[in-house]
Amino acid sequence: MKFGLQRRLLLLLLAPLSLFAAVSVYFDYQAAGDAALQQDQQLRRLAPLLADSVIAPGNTPSDGPVMLLAPSVAEFIKGRAGFAGYRVSDAAGAYLAGDVWISPMVPTTREPEFHSMEEDGVTYRVVAQRVTTVAGELILQLADGSDARQQWVRSVFFKVLLPNLILMLAAAFAVNWAVTRALRPLLALKEAVERRSPRDLGAIDPQSTPTEVQPLVASLNRLFALVNDQAEGQRRFVADAAHQLRTPLAGLQAQVEAWAQAANAPAAGGQLTLSSDKIMRLRSATRRTSQLANQLLALSRADASNMSGQAMQRVDLKDLCESVLALHLDAASAKGIDLGLEVRFAQAPGHEWLLRELLGNLVDNAVKYTAPSGTVTIRCGQLQAQPGGPPGQAQVFLEVEDDGPGIPALERALALERFYRVPGTVGEGNGLGLAIADEIARAHRAALTLEPAGSLDGVAWGLRVRLVLLP
Repeated sequence: MKFGLQRRLLLLLLAPLSLFAAVSVYFDYQAAGDAALQQDQQLRRLAPLLADSVIAPGNTPSDGPVMLLAPSVAEFIKGRAGFAGYRVSDAAGAYLAGDVWISPMVPTTREPEFHSMEEDGVTYRVVAQRVTTVAGELILQLADGSDARQQWVRSVFFKVLLPNLILMLAAAFAVNWAVTRALRPLLALKEAVERRSPRDLGAIDPQSTPTEVQPLVASLNRLFALVNDQAEGQRRFVADAAHQLRTPLAGLQAQVEAWAQAANAPAAGGQLTLSSDKIMRLRSATRRTSQLANQLLALSRADASNMSGQAMQRVDLKDLCESVLALHLDAASAKGIDLGLEVRFAQAPGHEWLLRELLGNLVDNAVKYTAPSGTVTIRCGQLQAQPGGPPGQAQVFLEVEDDGPGIPALERALALERFYRVPGTVGEGNGLGLAIADEIARAHRAALTLEPAGSLDGVAWGLRVRLVLLP
């Protein structure tokens, strides 16, 4: 907020100053261009007079011609002592008379030709012309070091750029000081909000903020209240439902288990009033309800907002996969499912009990929905580094793959929602397994990815659920 307003004010102040500086530079450039044009015109006028200054040839072809500078040429050179000169060369450009420091130039025509040269840090404007004189055909050059464009650069720096630069720096310091003092209450409000934990949704005192910001604070307080009520209501519902259901259902399940064992005993006789199939159905119902209660409790404990303030530990994913495999071997063997393990050493920061819950839900879903004689594989390890990626950013993963019916592409996002079951799913379930796994993934600042395990003739089969974590 501070830097946003500060940059805006600086831009609003410095942009006009920069525009004025650009306009000033433009006009100075135009003035320098006019002066340079006048300089070229003056050199053009003096070139014929320099030719008239040749009054006789030299005694020998190698001697320079006899020169008597015309008054205008002599006055021009004298008035720019040290910054003007002339050179007389033969038709091939060889030096005959004048100033030897002027670089030779051989014009291709008899029209005056202009060029610039630099000597001892001074830029000279030079006119060269091929003329016929009493000493024969010569090349005459006249140089002027009072280049208006060279003076223009110095003039622009001292008269335009330097004053505007000083003014811009002064404006920047002034705006920074003023904005910092003016925004101090807003910065204090920002810091107070940033210091809050995600579970602290108490109201902010509007009287501690400037009048212009009080409507914003009131809106924030209303939002905090709505979010707090919603979060508290959800947490109370999930926690209360789970805790209220666990105790009676545990007793009911124990009793039904006893009835089921008694009903299956050879000596049961007519002592039971319920038939065996009814007891089995009752046991299935109680197991499902007990699972629902446990899943609701797990969902409440895995809430990402509740876990954000808790420290993470290093979790050995290989050991985690092996322990979860042991818990589900019996269920997989009962269905004739090949439950396998493909693990490599990998560690990641996280909450071990939450990752165990996540992996357990994924394996439970895979075993439950995979057909008998199918295959379920648990994997973990390190992902291959991406080409051109930054060093030290390798990632580790947890993965469960099965060759079951899979989930259609259009249903994968919905499958992560609570209580959602894919239409046509066979078997019992509450639609919470993937939702719990997704909540745990978000608590670890990661995301679940659902994709087919493979495809055959363009038809996808199976399901691969992967969680990618930073090491």
